[in-house]
Amino acid sequence: MTEEKKPQRKKIRATGEMNRIMADYFLELDQAAKTGDKKIAWCTSVGPAELLLAMGFLVYYPENHGAMLGSTRMAAELIPHANALGYSPDICSYLTSDIGSYVTGQTPLTKIFGIEKVPKPDVLVFNTNQCRDVKDWLAWYAREFKVPMLGIHTHRNPSGLNDTVISSVAKQMEEMVEPLEQISGNKFDIDELKKRVALSRECSALWKTVLDTAANVPSPLTFFDGTIHMGPAVVLRGNQQAVDYYKLLIAELEERVKNKEAAVEGERFRLYWEGMPIWGRLRAHSELFTSLQTCVLASTYCNSWIFTDFDPEDPFNSTAKAYTELFIVRGDDVKEQYMKRMIDHFKIDGIIYHDAKTCPNNSNNRYGMPQRLEKETGLPSLTINGDLNDMRLVSDEQTRTNVEAFIEQLEENR
Repeated sequence: MTEEKKPQRKKIRATGEMNRIMADYFLELDQAAKTGDKKIAWCTSVGPAELLLAMGFLVYYPENHGAMLGSTRMAAELIPHANALGYSPDICSYLTSDIGSYVTGQTPLTKIFGIEKVPKPDVLVFNTNQCRDVKDWLAWYAREFKVPMLGIHTHRNPSGLNDTVISSVAKQMEEMVEPLEQISGNKFDIDELKKRVALSRECSALWKTVLDTAANVPSPLTFFDGTIHMGPAVVLRGNQQAVDYYKLLIAELEERVKNKEAAVEGERFRLYWEGMPIWGRLRAHSELFTSLQTCVLASTYCNSWIFTDFDPEDPFNSTAKAYTELFIVRGDDVKEQYMKRMIDHFKIDGIIYHDAKTCPNNSNNRYGMPQRLEKETGLPSLTINGDLNDMRLVSDEQTRTNVEAFIEQLEENR
């Protein structure tokens, strides 16, 4: 008897180039940390990176390192070390796994790039648009390294963004200039900031084009591809390398669209992923959905690095608006309207909600949203219980059973 051929997820050729530029990014940070030739700023993932780049800093993102700890499945062994320092097992597992990584001297950068440790910061910069955890996270390192910490406190859960909200964030950003001048030894140059904002805007527009290719039937892209290829948009926005990479990726995806090449062979169903990725199960979940000829093709998570409001002619206010329009910041009424637009745009058959145990700020199933959206759109949904990094909170058997039952439900409804 011949073995039945399983559906496959199509690999992206541009991945090799992405891996190269990501390696260059980390190796430059490592070299600067060793030589002291350039100052290094740690920045939360949706913090004022453009300002830091304009001031001459190399920028390192601890959340990116946290995701690497999750995807390499190192996190579960490291989290208890942060718990021993007084950090609860219930708070952000990016935070606890990253601090556990530091205190044990273990990092995935060693295996991937041959880098011994994360780069020591000269300054730490946060924006609470995501959650309070990012401030507490960098505060630990500020005490450990004895370096200054600067931050922006963003209004959370607003429905509308009025001038008061935007000007408050912009003013806090402007107030960073003087201390950053002192730390960097460089004078602030408004033209350099405009240049960085323009590059971030172009990167953002190209990243949106990448993700929007998934609106085609069949989709040339999956959510799981997006979680990997978002890397340049996260750590290299404001730099030409990200712009160049996404032009390359778009050309490949447009070729797929032209030839009607599906990311998931034999695509039958199209799903939307709401919430954080389960980093330690990306491959397993990709293979699970692919085996069911189901393409998880869009998400609010990957869209978090689309900033349509960047305007290089008004860098402070436009950056403040862009970083406060972020999905995670907004009230449920705004989130639900956004998701309805995404459902229509991407021709979605159902929604997967990830209830991440340690990430309440980006688990949007807890206050009735799935039920409200199903009532308004008629789309069924499934909630997967898990976590972004702590795989002790993930049940593979339960996930598989629930996903298979959900796809059966979609088949019955069709």
